[in-house]
Amino acid sequence: MSKIYFIRNSGTDYEELGKEALKLLGKVVDETRHEFEKEVPIKVHFGEKGNKTFIPAICYEETIKYLTKNGVSPSYIETNVLYRGSRTTTESHIQTARSHGFTQLPIVIADGDVGTEYNEIEINKDYIDKCKIGKAYGNYKQFIVMSHFKGHIEAGFGGAIKQLGMGFAARGGKLAQHSGISPVVSEKKCIACGLCVDKCDFDAISIDGTAVIDDNKCVGCAGCIAVCPVGAIRNTWGGSNFLEKLAEYAYGAAKDKDIIYITFLHNITSDCDCMGKEMHPIAKNIGILAGKDPVALDTACLDLVQKDSGEKLFENGRVSLKHAEKIGLGTMQYQLVEIQ
Repeated sequence: MSKIYFIRNSGTDYEELGKEALKLLGKVVDETRHEFEKEVPIKVHFGEKGNKTFIPAICYEETIKYLTKNGVSPSYIETNVLYRGSRTTTESHIQTARSHGFTQLPIVIADGDVGTEYNEIEINKDYIDKCKIGKAYGNYKQFIVMSHFKGHIEAGFGGAIKQLGMGFAARGGKLAQHSGISPVVSEKKCIACGLCVDKCDFDAISIDGTAVIDDNKCVGCAGCIAVCPVGAIRNTWGGSNFLEKLAEYAYGAAKDKDIIYITFLHNITSDCDCMGKEMHPIAKNIGILAGKDPVALDTACLDLVQKDSGEKLFENGRVSLKHAEKIGLGTMQYQLVEIQ
């Protein structure tokens, strides 16, 4: 059983949230006798251009000050995305991050200018033998992974495991996880507007009366689902094992690393911060959680959201949690320690 520390906060004062995130960080450091290396990157999500509900930069301010005061040199670290957007290349990714207020630290895009730089991490699990992890991650022994818990089209929810599995993976690693997922088009709903064709980076969609997806070209990035104005495209889950692959990539990302995880249960939207559009929360703000076990942390977050909402939100994401526990990333059994 893993200890997960929790501060309840339903407000919207981001400066206060940053102070409470630091309080949790300090608690984990004290309880686990954590000793920091000289360089410790902070893994965050900068939010896609047009997104308004990502966790803002001010929430990381106190953590940055704490690390610097204690002789640690922090940076922000991320990888480029698989789909076409404002974070596809390093140059535009950093521009987006800066425009969203992430100006306090140097930014490391770990997989190079277009996502092709990586190290192979051998794990030999059920679906993945070797993980393609952004090359620059190999330069560090420790990370602070700060996540925003929210929904996700394919993963069910995005939290610590997704920050590891997708957020550490180079472009080829992202493709490996998505392989085998081909969305399907409802001929009754499709209006043949062509937005999905324009969005697809892999020339996998054409219009023949309705949108048609070529399974041989499709990588399952879900960009078409995101842009369809009438909801005519949906995922098929059978046989893809994306949720298990995500857990295995998270295992590879965390392998031989010393990581503290902090997750914000605020601005809980149905879709990911990768969506370049304004979204609205579907659940109340709950608080912040922290620990050193990403599986226990994500499980606690999911349980709190479901308990607070009274609904089985993001339940399919529990598949990743179970597989992550099975392969040894962590445990779903946790002790929630609430801090005032």
